[in-house]
Parts: sequence; structure tokens; C-alpha cells
Amino acid sequence: MNTQNLKLKFLFFFCALPLIHFGQMKAQWVPPLDIPIQLSGTFGEFRSNHFHAGLDIRTQGRQGLKVKSVQNGWVNRIRVSTSGYGKAIYIQHYDGTTSVYAHLKKFAPKIEAYVTERQYQKESYTIHLFPKSEVLKVDSGELVGFSGNTGGSYGPHLHFEVRNSSNQNPINPMEYPLEIKDSQRPQIQNLYIYDGIHPDSKKKEFPLVKKNDSVYTTAGIHTGGKINVGLRLFDRQDLSYNKNGIYKATVRLNGIPQFEMEMDQISFNDSKYINLLIDYKEYAQKKRRIQRFITHPEQRTSFLKGATANGEMEISPDKSYQIMIKVSDYKGNTSYVEAYLTGTATNLNSFDKSNLIDPSKDYLFDFDDRSVYFPQNSFYDAIPLKVENTETELIVGENHYPLQKPFEVQFQIPVHDSLKNSQSFIAMLNTKGKPFFFSNQKKENSWIGKSKTLGRFTISRDSVAPKLKPLNFKNKQWLSSFNYLRVKLTDDYSGIKSYRGEINGKWIRFEYEPKNNTLIYDFNDLSFKESLHQLTIEAEDKAGNVSKLQMEFYRKSKKGD
Repeated sequence: MNTQNLKLKFLFFFCALPLIHFGQMKAQWVPPLDIPIQLSGTFGEFRSNHFHAGLDIRTQGRQGLKVKSVQNGWVNRIRVSTSGYGKAIYIQHYDGTTSVYAHLKKFAPKIEAYVTERQYQKESYTIHLFPKSEVLKVDSGELVGFSGNTGGSYGPHLHFEVRNSSNQNPINPMEYPLEIKDSQRPQIQNLYIYDGIHPDSKKKEFPLVKKNDSVYTTAGIHTGGKINVGLRLFDRQDLSYNKNGIYKATVRLNGIPQFEMEMDQISFNDSKYINLLIDYKEYAQKKRRIQRFITHPEQRTSFLKGATANGEMEISPDKSYQIMIKVSDYKGNTSYVEAYLTGTATNLNSFDKSNLIDPSKDYLFDFDDRSVYFPQNSFYDAIPLKVENTETELIVGENHYPLQKPFEVQFQIPVHDSLKNSQSFIAMLNTKGKPFFFSNQKKENSWIGKSKTLGRFTISRDSVAPKLKPLNFKNKQWLSSFNYLRVKLTDDYSGIKSYRGEINGKWIRFEYEPKNNTLIYDFNDLSFKESLHQLTIEAEDKAGNVSKLQMEFYRKSKKGD
């Protein structure tokens, strides 16, 4: 064998190493749970303010199921929060992906110990950590936590994600070997035809009937001008009754693609534009989500296909057209909407375009003691915006229009009782006129806040401090056999801002769960030599009201302490 051939063989071997390594890693992939995979949420589906970045896996209504790492790797991020993902762990893998496990009840012992130590160092239950690669290595199938219901979860489940490690863009986890039984086609409820992209565009609803198992159709449609379409729809898997999102959609006019989307990978930046892909006014008013197949000029979403087809279709008078909408789930189950149009001379009688504000300009509405400021490009479209100042409220339009940027609301702080001022804040009114906390930030002599939702604002006051109530113990009680301290923490209005617990003057880690208003302390965290202990808990609400609980209890110290 000559030297040249030998060099080529060595070169081929070293070039192939990454591919061999990738293949080994891929082969080691295991599901995150040992139970049959049933979904309550799919990748990319539309949520109230974001595209879903992973899969929601049902845990049979239970907490505490073992959660495993899907591949070899290392823990590169841990977050503990009372909102959002709750207790979440991020594991970086050797194939260039990162897996995410959220809403956990607890971490695996070695990870829990790592987190607890740093929570005590920081004296904070909520924490955000970035361990180095050699600190918390994990093997494929290794226990990393236990499923739960922490953070912004509305029931026990595991939120599972796969991300591209280089840019943190979520990847559809269905690409991986998850065994999910799904033979059901997406279900389509109604077809809508719009005469424009604007939120005030007119629409017509067309009931659908099933032509066969996969095709929906409607009576003949007469319309004209530039139109686009929308659907009310959902998808289900065989073992779950949850109404989930679709994977793929294509709109064709006389066989020519007009709009295409495919949820293989998304960017977190995509969620900025989610309200452009639904009928925002319909959702805001009736909580009915109509998915629109149209691309707004300001939209920059990564999952839309096609450079020129934006979903807008030109219908000419006296001509015939076929619109075919194809929607699929990840398993390839597909449904179709087949509609036949005859062009007319007029369209759907679009909205009145007079007296609109220009989104390219900034606007200040100043009422001396109150003001509203919209920076340039706050809106995606020119809209009719009416700002009114009444005796009790600042009315900033109607929640019919999605915003691109938040606007600023400002109320002057009146000169009166300082205690009353300290307990006051800007409140927003819901659709039933009930106020809820919005902002108590102060700038010079004003309360100030930013909102991405139009609506009604007022000044409100919260003079009642949070309530602290022991749940499983009494003052001066012996607690030697207890594993936990449980305390109820509630607030009647503005909500909890912060809390702090101490035993004998030393900070203790109270785990706070807002959904059931409980603080829980694990006696295994710390050991004390004394038998008599002083417990102090202090809580503050968002209006600045503070309450304090002071109690004593007895507990034998552990041997060897």
C-alpha cells in the first residue's frame, strides 16, 4: 500500500468519526417516560400568546413519574420558577441537540442537591443556573427528575422539547422515535373567506359537510377581489381526547400553491407574530380561534414556506375557481377542504378606511394627569383608535387589534396621604369590568406601565396585606416526626410579590406553589442543634402591603449534628 493511499484512508476514517458518533448517539435515544405516550399538546400549535415549543405528554393525571434523559449528555441549564416552565432542566447532547423537561415536581437526587445548595447560597427559591459540562453528566435513560405540575401548568404533565443547541430553535420532537398511536385525520369545523389581511376585514362563514372520510366541501361560493381563507380545526391522537394543533397546511387555487406552512422547526421569535395568523378580533371577543392562511407584510415567521405565495388570491368576475386546502398531522393523516368559487364584480364590502392612525408614526394622547404613548410601529396596520379620558377610567381603544410593540400608560400620582399612594397602582379592567393588577412602577410623580393589549385602565388600591396560615402545625408544637412545614399564603387582590422564611434567623427554602397557595419547607434541608425553634415568615404583595407570621416549635436534633 503506497503512502498516498494510506493518507487517504486515515483522512476518510477521521472524517467519518463524527458520523459514526452521531449514529451511536441516535441509537441511544430513549423516550423521556416509560408509559405509553399520549399527547395533550403538539409541537407548533397555537396558544394564547405563543406557538407551543414542544410536546405536552400526559402523565395519567399523576405526578412523580420518572423522567429520563433521552440521550447521553450533560445538564447545561436549570431553572426554578413559580411561573412558566416551573422546575425545568435542559440537557445538551453530543448530536447538537438540547432536550428540555419542564413542569417537574422534583429533580433527580444529584441535580436536586446541586440546586438546593445554590438556592441556599443565593437565599432564593427561584433560581437560574448554568452548570459547566463536567459537573452534571447524564447517560441515556438516566433519571433526571419526576413529572409534576409546577409553573404555568394547568394539570399534571411533562412538557418535553428538543432544540437545536447552536441557536436554541425548537425542533419537532415527533422526528424522534416516540411511539404515538395516531390514525385520526384532523377535524375541520368551518371555512371562512376574508376580503383582506386587516383585522377589520369582512369575513363570511361557510358550513362544511363531509364528502367522504377525508374531504370536506361546501355549497358554491360567489365572491370577488382579493381574498384569503381561514379554518376552525383541530387534531387528535388515538389515545387522547385533547384538541391539538396541526403539523402542515397547504392552500391551492386551481392547483397552484398560495400558502404553505410546516411545523418542523420554529424560532421563539415566531411567537411575536402569532396574532397575525389568527382572527384576532374573533379570539379576543369570543375565544374562538380561527387559523388564517395568510402572511402579513410585517410577518417574519420561520415555518412558512414559499417566497412569494402569501395566501392572498385574486378572484376575477365570471371566472370559476377551485380552492383546495390540505391539512395534515405529523403521522400523515390528512383532511381536505374542497370549495368552488364563481367570481363576482364586488368583494365582501371591506371596512371603512377613514380616520385611521398611521402605524409608521408615534402618538401621544395627553390629558394632563393621564397620558398614553404609542411608539412608532406599535401596530401592524392602520387602525381606528379612540382614546378617552373619563372621570374614573382611561379607555385606550378596544382589544380588536394585535400590537407589534407595547404602548405606555401613565397616571399622575395625586398629592395626598403617602400610605394611600403606596398602596395604589394602575389596574386594567377585564371584559366584565373587574380590575386586576397591572403596574405600580413609578417614574417621577407618576405611575407608569406598558401593555400589548388595548383596553381600559384605572387607579386602584389594595390595603389588605397577604395572609399567612399554618396548615399542619400549631404554635409550640413538637414536630420531631414531621417531614414538612406547610403554610397557606394568599392575597385577595394584587398578588404576591415576594416572601421570606427563616428558622432561628437563618433563611430556609420555602417552595411556593401559587396554584394552591402553599409554602412548603423540607426538614431534610437543614439541621439545628437546638430543640426550640423560632419560625418567621414575611410576605409582601404587589401593592407593598407586608404581613408577618412568627411561631415557635420544638424538634429534636438529629444524632451527630
